Amino acid sequence: MSTDREQGDPAARIASYLRELMPYVPGKPAWEIEREYGLDRVVKLASNENPLGPSPRAVAAMREALAELHRYPDGDGTALREDLAKRFDVVSKRILLGNGSNEILTLLGRVLLKPGDEAVMSEGAFIVYLLATQANGATRVAVAPIDYGHDLDAMAEAITPRTRVVFLANPNNPTGTVFRRAAWERFLARVPDDVVVVCDNAYAEYVMDPDYPDTLRDLGAHPQIVALRTFSKIYGLAGLRIGYGVGPQWLVDLVDRVRDPFNVNHLAQVGALAALDDEEHVRASREVNRQGMRFLERVCRALGVAFVPSHGNFLLVEIGDASNAFYALLRAGVIVRPVAGYGFPDHVRVTVGTPEENTAFAQALAALLGRSGPGIASLVQETARSRISS
Repeated sequence: MSTDREQGDPAARIASYLRELMPYVPGKPAWEIEREYGLDRVVKLASNENPLGPSPRAVAAMREALAELHRYPDGDGTALREDLAKRFDVVSKRILLGNGSNEILTLLGRVLLKPGDEAVMSEGAFIVYLLATQANGATRVAVAPIDYGHDLDAMAEAITPRTRVVFLANPNNPTGTVFRRAAWERFLARVPDDVVVVCDNAYAEYVMDPDYPDTLRDLGAHPQIVALRTFSKIYGLAGLRIGYGVGPQWLVDLVDRVRDPFNVNHLAQVGALAALDDEEHVRASREVNRQGMRFLERVCRALGVAFVPSHGNFLLVEIGDASNAFYALLRAGVIVRPVAGYGFPDHVRVTVGTPEENTAFAQALAALLGRSGPGIASLVQETARSRISS
């Protein structure tokens, strides 16, 4: 077949901002590390998952729903949207549902951003904000952090007439830091009304700081706030991939136009709806996290290892040559998350696990650093005693 069309590399015709986009790299599953390193058991503390697992109510509800898997899910997520709207005293048309809050972030980027636009975000914040910006040809405006967290005053200063969206994480991943009410209110007062403020609160349910601003309760403080939450963390439904948000109705309408049909599957909707009512599971998860965080912090202090105080379910630990440390911990059967891609080449992020998992990390870290002395042993024994007494 003859053609006058000039032949060339088809990839070269793709927009440069897509060709240069670095994909998100997830951590390896435990079974793969077991096979690769010949280990009998691996402790995974890399993905900020709930060590207690899913809500029992969610599991029961999904089990009952299995017979309906030949049916398509409710494409509008009506029951879940109505429940969330009632909880947060908003109309259901302001509720966004997504295949994880990650999908909502990418959909917001698709709606709000185009080449020539700008998105403001903090350095060292969740990498998906950058991906959602670059994938649409927009420009990332990265603001240097302060004390490992968002410098909201500097972020407000970075807004220009080309700014369409500001991405915030509270608590921030991977540092676990939060910004508090005074800084939040000062920031909102400086943001123009036509700039969308996306506040990602994936770890909000873990926060116990009384000065933490609940974005879902502050929707009236700025006309274009989008507050995002997820069922992947404290609710333990990460494998179902479901997140939600509340935003201005005009924006939710546009997102609904570009999202895939049936983007949230049936089991995810059923499980999420049941998990919302399982307050006991949330309380238990929060308490396990509180105790585990306290243990990990004490371990770090005993080993002379610096860390960033966290309000999430993970701890950012300064460990020196983090790449070598990561592989050494892997060989010891403990998976953590290296975060050089976030600008922290000397740190790893460690998820709070069960007491047994936290102990495995403590012992592996102590062995790696050559500091496995009586201090760590006494901490482990103290933790074991507290489990027995409880």
